[in-house]
Amino acid sequence: MAHDYDLIVIGGGPAGYAGAIRAAQLGKKVLCVEQDKLGGICLNWGCIPTKALLTNAHVVELLNHNGKEFGYTGDSRWDFSQMIKRSRDVTTKMNKGIEGLFRKYKVQHQQGTAKIVGPNQVKVGDKTLSAGSIVIATGVHARALPGAEFDGKTIISYKEAMNLPTQPKSMLVVGAGAIGCEFAYFYNAIGTKVTIVEMVDHLLPIEDEEVSQTLRKSFEKRGMTVLTGSKTTKVEKTDGGVKVTVETPKGPQTIEAEVMLVAIGVEGNIQDLWDEKKVKIETFKGHIKADPKKGYVTSVPSIYAVGDVIGPPWLAHVAHHEAICCIERLCGHADRTVDYDNVPGCTYTEPGVASVGLTEKKARELGREIRIGKFPFIASGRAVAAGEPEGFVKLIFDKKLGELLGAHIIGANATEMIAELVMARKLEATQEEILHAMHPHPTFSEAVMEAAGQGLGESVHL
Repeated sequence: MAHDYDLIVIGGGPAGYAGAIRAAQLGKKVLCVEQDKLGGICLNWGCIPTKALLTNAHVVELLNHNGKEFGYTGDSRWDFSQMIKRSRDVTTKMNKGIEGLFRKYKVQHQQGTAKIVGPNQVKVGDKTLSAGSIVIATGVHARALPGAEFDGKTIISYKEAMNLPTQPKSMLVVGAGAIGCEFAYFYNAIGTKVTIVEMVDHLLPIEDEEVSQTLRKSFEKRGMTVLTGSKTTKVEKTDGGVKVTVETPKGPQTIEAEVMLVAIGVEGNIQDLWDEKKVKIETFKGHIKADPKKGYVTSVPSIYAVGDVIGPPWLAHVAHHEAICCIERLCGHADRTVDYDNVPGCTYTEPGVASVGLTEKKARELGREIRIGKFPFIASGRAVAAGEPEGFVKLIFDKKLGELLGAHIIGANATEMIAELVMARKLEATQEEILHAMHPHPTFSEAVMEAAGQGLGESVHL
């Protein structure tokens, strides 16, 4: 019996729409089911709209705090609702772009909630469709803080944080990963009083500690209150917002704020996704178990899963590459794999943070004999000219072989600069090769070359 489709993709985010398009490019008849708008959380409520807001924050900081230095003498006034509107307009424009790609590659799209009712069957609304293979790419949702469930107004997730009706005068951010730090930066920049609470003893827990310490100093200089090694123990709603008890290394503190943003992690969107009586898909810690070595197949041979729904790292670019690898292997066209040891991480604050590979602490824990090269942006003519002298490039090399083990950047354009170092690691570039690769002057990227040189005692500008 012929199937309705070769492939049904459930979810239209960075994994789902990319996988659907790639399958269509390879000649498959594809249906992509998305219950909301194409682009998923990333395009509609995450990566893209937050970057629009963060760009706004940078413009505000540039004029409000550095304007006189650049010769600006005007009276800068800001419209919060227009900032939000611009962010939403950006998502709408990009959303239409995906719709155009679907038309171009003849990917069929249906808006609705999908439920897997058999190894090769998906029910959408009242209709049951069949496919040779099913790919789950349903993403994740914010994890609530126990005892402080989301209400969408006073206790919010990232979704509400980028679409608030009015700017809050004060905000408590619980969780200092990338999402927490980015929203803390945005709201602080536009004048909201921000307090950050993080259980681990430094911001951005997965980043190199020296980078995290530098970001903390920058945040505190900007007027934020940062409480690390701390946790919330009691949350009360009040007429004015929330009243929260926080256990800190120095003892308990009481914090009051109009809004509390909870950014402590995510959970997979798997609830009611399949009929438990007809399909047995293995899960772990709220995510689907999929085997990367076998093309991301689940415990059901005809069903695959990719992206955030299969667990960390919860990154759009990882989801994209997982989907492409899955589809190409599923279609028999390639035997690609994702190199999880070479995944870049980016946090779009000011200063920005980007990294790839091992931190200094991790390299030492693994017993590697290392050489570190570091170059501060204060010594970069381009950074000083741009009024962006904060931060540094830090490169970690194997002392004997010169292999690049890790790269860490904090500063302006960090998230753009990291790609060079991802490529360097992929091509197994050595410290000398990075130093000898001519970098254009004057650019921020020269700091990469200079950091490699500093580690060898050959940096001319330091």
